[in-house]
Amino acid sequence: MKLFLTLAVSMTLLVCAQAQKKQKTIVVAQDGSGQYRTVQAALNAVPEGNKKPVTIRIRKGIYKEVVIVDATKNFVRLVGEDPKTTVITFDNHAGTKASNGDTLNTWTCPSVFVYGSDFTAEGLTFNNAAGFTAGQAVALRVEGNRAAFRNCRMTGNQDVLFLSGSGVKHYFRDCYIEGTTDFIFGAATAVFSNCHIHSKKNSHVTAASTNSIIPFGFVFFDCKLTADSAFKKVSLGRPWSPTASVTYIRCWMGDHILPEGWNNWKNPANEATARFAEYKSTGPGANPTARAPWTKQLTDEQASRYTLKTILGTWDPEKLW
Repeated sequence: MKLFLTLAVSMTLLVCAQAQKKQKTIVVAQDGSGQYRTVQAALNAVPEGNKKPVTIRIRKGIYKEVVIVDATKNFVRLVGEDPKTTVITFDNHAGTKASNGDTLNTWTCPSVFVYGSDFTAEGLTFNNAAGFTAGQAVALRVEGNRAAFRNCRMTGNQDVLFLSGSGVKHYFRDCYIEGTTDFIFGAATAVFSNCHIHSKKNSHVTAASTNSIIPFGFVFFDCKLTADSAFKKVSLGRPWSPTASVTYIRCWMGDHILPEGWNNWKNPANEATARFAEYKSTGPGANPTARAPWTKQLTDEQASRYTLKTILGTWDPEKLW
């Protein structure tokens, strides 16, 4: 009898464990063939305090809506059919008047907000359609911890990708990111692997605001940097905060990158504190001998310390796919 009860309890625990691991799937389709027609409606259906993976599959379409992944909704996975045909977009920008009378700013104008942790996305475009002259117009703001993106596009103009959480960690693989000024910016620690970074103006790629106690800011591995053909004066980054940290490792750079490579944001004092570095840059924009003397060219030994484990700690985003 005891043996029977023990086996019964074991089987019950196994079934419960399997049920917990099983992912819930929600389908979004504009034509009504899914459970919901908008991305936000699907997110609203995710329980608060969620601890189980929830996959939201988004069928192709242009979803013009402001999307918020609430801080109470973790383990959300957005999956689009194709980043070129599955687009979340809106046209807010700094200076836009909200319906409640507030004036939007860089923090409040994004098309998509991700506050929840353990978020993943793939096969999607995050876009801000405010236009070239709109000023700050964020496509995607990520505040939650451990957010990972694969085969996604972040498109717009100024301030496209805002990684706003200090010390939180993110991962981007095989993504396309375009913009004009400071279009990858913020305080987070983020790894970009095999991504395409495209500039649409003579300006700056990054504007990191890494806290002084955070060892890594933005790290680009094996990325490709290009620009529209008219532009030949682009910097790799400038420090939004004095201790900004940005590193490019084995990246190919087009001839749009300035010989000096970096910018001090019109403040020479930043040169003593900003942590800007490169390792084995290639392409016509790679010019180690002409780089600003206050930036670093890493040695082999120094570069060997840049690994996913040292940058992201125990979180391994490669296991998500």
